[in-house]
Amino acid sequence: MERTPPMDSVWPEAAPSTRSIQGSLARRMVLATLLFGLVFTVAAVGARMWSAWRTHVDAMTAELGLIDQVFQRTLAKAVWEMDRDSVRTQLDSAANVTAVGAIELRVDQPPMPAQVQRAGRSPAQGSTLAPTLRRELNYSPYPGAVNRLGELVIVGDEQVLWRRLRDEAASIVLTQAIQTLLLAGLVMWMFNRSVTVHVREVARHLGRLTPARLSQPLRLGRRRNAGDELDLLESGVNDLQDKLSRYLDRQQRYEHDLAAHRDRLAELVAEQTAELVAANQRLEDLSRSDPLTGLANRRHFDEMKEVEFRRTQRTGQPLSVLMCDVDHFKHYNDVYGHAAGDQCLLALARVLRDNFARAGELVARLGGEEFVVLLPGVDLPRARQAAERLLRRLQEQALPHEGVPTADCVTLSVGVATFDPETMDRFDQLLSRADQALYRAKDNGRHQVAA
Repeated sequence: MERTPPMDSVWPEAAPSTRSIQGSLARRMVLATLLFGLVFTVAAVGARMWSAWRTHVDAMTAELGLIDQVFQRTLAKAVWEMDRDSVRTQLDSAANVTAVGAIELRVDQPPMPAQVQRAGRSPAQGSTLAPTLRRELNYSPYPGAVNRLGELVIVGDEQVLWRRLRDEAASIVLTQAIQTLLLAGLVMWMFNRSVTVHVREVARHLGRLTPARLSQPLRLGRRRNAGDELDLLESGVNDLQDKLSRYLDRQQRYEHDLAAHRDRLAELVAEQTAELVAANQRLEDLSRSDPLTGLANRRHFDEMKEVEFRRTQRTGQPLSVLMCDVDHFKHYNDVYGHAAGDQCLLALARVLRDNFARAGELVARLGGEEFVVLLPGVDLPRARQAAERLLRRLQEQALPHEGVPTADCVTLSVGVATFDPETMDRFDQLLSRADQALYRAKDNGRHQVAA
């Protein structure tokens, strides 16, 4: 038996790894940081934009209030004095202020109908986002008298708000993007410096590892006793090398101890195998033959019938079957006993074996007193002749069988059938035809051949 080689020879010599890294931990960390930075930037930009928008709205509201303070008194005086030109001039002047989108003056002095004057760059109805300032327009012609003249509506310019916000948005987005990129770069640099280089050193060490190098411990070029995960990894690799080295030593001792027993075991296995093969062959022979007559049994017949049936279908050669049954065999057992019945079957088996001894012909016992003969290459007339010859040979044996109407010796009834490719596509149909012929032979008086 071939001996197992030492562990040093079965352990392949390590070669430097040339496999490219499919996914760097640092790259993944950077991508995760960038993704987080992107989400954070969007959230921060949104918050800062909202804050800037509120700031600009408040500033525009203050501007509108200042405009109201500037123009309220002079505008009220012009309305009181019904100086239309002055009113129009002041409205246009107020509407030209950058923060103002529209201005509307509603004069309401009964019994005169209300009058509305508008000026500005946008509709007087106002904006849904820009602030709107509404003030009553009052005039005091003399101390202690206050007359309500109407209402002054000043609407902020939404376009100005968006323009101011757009100018500030560029600065907000730029500063947030720079912060995110700087954070990602810092994370990548720290991760690469503190983790990636040491993990690659561990991979190179393990790639060079062989049984001869198990005694060389892993040493990472970093501060000793850091107490972090890399220290645990370094310690774990070294402990694993020590355990593996001890295991290989024990394995080699076991191999030397087992080597002395393997050759003897191989010899014993060879002897037992030879005996087992011989026993299996004997068992196979017994499983395919009838224990009483030595003829083929039902199992062997079932195997061979399919082989011959397929060959007949393929080549077109004839195939015939003889179904044989001992006449009045139950009466024979009752009169002469079962031991004599077994001797009768043995004698019949010898006649069958002698009568059908050509290559390919198969005689099998199906059970009890029933036998079958498989005749490949034999057509119906020749099969019938062979069956009649079998009856004559059996009659020549003159095996006594008294008390039956057929004859004073043991006789057979035989049914003959030949394969017909036009009406048969299974062997069982051929066997059924032979069985039907056998029953006709019995119905017609036994001791005859029916086809």
